[in-house]
Amino acid sequence: MKIAIDAFGGDNAPLEIIKGARLGADEYGVTPILVGDEEIIKKCAAENSVSLDGMELVHAPDVISMHDEPTSILRAKKDCSMAVAFRLLADGEADAFVSAGSTGAVVVGGTLIVKRIKGVKRVALASMIPGLKAPFLMLDIGANADTRPEMLAQYGLMASVYLEKVEGRENPTVGLLNIGTEETKGDELHLAAYDLLQKAPINFIGNIESREIMKGECDAVVTDGFTGNIALKLIEGVFSSMFKLLKGVFYKNLKTKLAALTLKKGMMGVKKMADSEEVGGAPLLGCSKPVIKAHGNSKAMAIKNAIHQAMLYTEKDVIGQISEGLSKM
Repeated sequence: MKIAIDAFGGDNAPLEIIKGARLGADEYGVTPILVGDEEIIKKCAAENSVSLDGMELVHAPDVISMHDEPTSILRAKKDCSMAVAFRLLADGEADAFVSAGSTGAVVVGGTLIVKRIKGVKRVALASMIPGLKAPFLMLDIGANADTRPEMLAQYGLMASVYLEKVEGRENPTVGLLNIGTEETKGDELHLAAYDLLQKAPINFIGNIESREIMKGECDAVVTDGFTGNIALKLIEGVFSSMFKLLKGVFYKNLKTKLAALTLKKGMMGVKKMADSEEVGGAPLLGCSKPVIKAHGNSKAMAIKNAIHQAMLYTEKDVIGQISEGLSKM
């Protein structure tokens, strides 16, 4: 299996991307295609003693930054590492795509270069988030700020397929993020979406309030990209602040430091749950081929895990299953 990797996407490119590709190739037996300035990739790998054996290099002289217009990958930045990697996927020269680069550019490339699955209204970014019972999938987390009811219904279906095929969850539950649990709650968008989700071939359990989502009451939380992005960043901020507060408490005096030693293992386990390095990346559900968006600050382990996601996404035929599900709606 060949996976096109944007070697110059993200805050820690290209070194951490190259190291992650090496880990992925060694552990999963895939063939990473590193896309970017070939000379810089080779020099970086040599200076850091990272072998490029078993990998392919495709030269792309340009880079799209977080400050560039996302649509620039179509024309002005058509020779950037992300755009070239997307074209490899679209042309069938790669089986999947991974990038830690601009989220907006990944959405544009997935939609306009790779294209959507037939019948999909809009693609959606989905992320696994730690919960009390188990991690849950939330989508959309930023691909589309404006959403229609039929799009939210499709998100529910795509989430169900992904959770079943990639995460191994049988008959996953889906909830609609809303201001109350009653089916009469919400604006016109949510009332209409509720009706469509009830009719969809999924295990829809109704509305779920924001204070309940972290309890893991459902396997997937469906919302629009504007709300989902705010919720995701709030959750990330709360986790970060919580650990800083706890650190202040535990380092207050000798007694609290001793207490911290006894709790260290458990606290590290909780911290690991919230670590983006462990998650890997967010699948762009609805694309006609596997696209994984890794966190912008990804290091080698996160890239390796994103490669694993891309591999499972391909092997489990998530796209074929979504297409089949759409035909039933």
